[in-house]
Amino acid sequence: MDEGRHAARRQVLQVAATLLEEGGSEAVSTRAVAGAAGVTAPTLYRMFGDKDGLLAELAAYGFEMYLAEKQETLRLSDDPVADLHRGWDLHVDFGLRHPAFYVLMYGTARPGQRPPAADEAHALLVRVLGRAADAGRLRVPVDEATRVIHAATTGAALALISEAAPERGLAASARLRDAVIASVTTGPPASFGSDLASRALALDAALDAEGAAGVPLSGTETALLRDWLRRLAG
Repeated sequence: MDEGRHAARRQVLQVAATLLEEGGSEAVSTRAVAGAAGVTAPTLYRMFGDKDGLLAELAAYGFEMYLAEKQETLRLSDDPVADLHRGWDLHVDFGLRHPAFYVLMYGTARPGQRPPAADEAHALLVRVLGRAADAGRLRVPVDEATRVIHAATTGAALALISEAAPERGLAASARLRDAVIASVTTGPPASFGSDLASRALALDAALDAEGAAGVPLSGTETALLRDWLRRLAG
């Protein structure tokens, strides 16, 4: 796509984003977007195909917004568990400030069709949990902790969005945050990796980080080792 066409497409997306924020997905008709953007309907169809294509592009645009905010505001510290708490709050805050975008991004997700920015945002959570595992602070493997925190955070944001602003129970989100994160993490070990479960999970996370190429074992041996490590972790 040449630079001019890309700029035109981006401008239409920005117009559609404004309509979405102001009136929800019902306001994002192809006719309304074309009129507000000053393009013809055929031009809009050539860009996005149909309304579903336009909404899919808007969801990707929303993930770009979310990722940019997260990368700017989530400064990773020496305490990965504290970073998880702050990451939860930033996620929920984004949903409450951009409810129509959030519902489009997370309430209409299609399996196997996650945009690149969504993958990057997911990778950021995996990275923080990997650091927690390296520090001996996880109770469960990284992939399981990722699914738990992602599901709980998304559920909390969608539940709050569905409530009228004056009645939103932000304290409930904080309580759920603390309970969920506590269910997959531990307190600081007395000495680094001093208990067997923490050591097993830290080594499991290290195998993830190194990848198959960095491990002097066959694929079968690596899989067997990781199974043993997860058993030791309980």
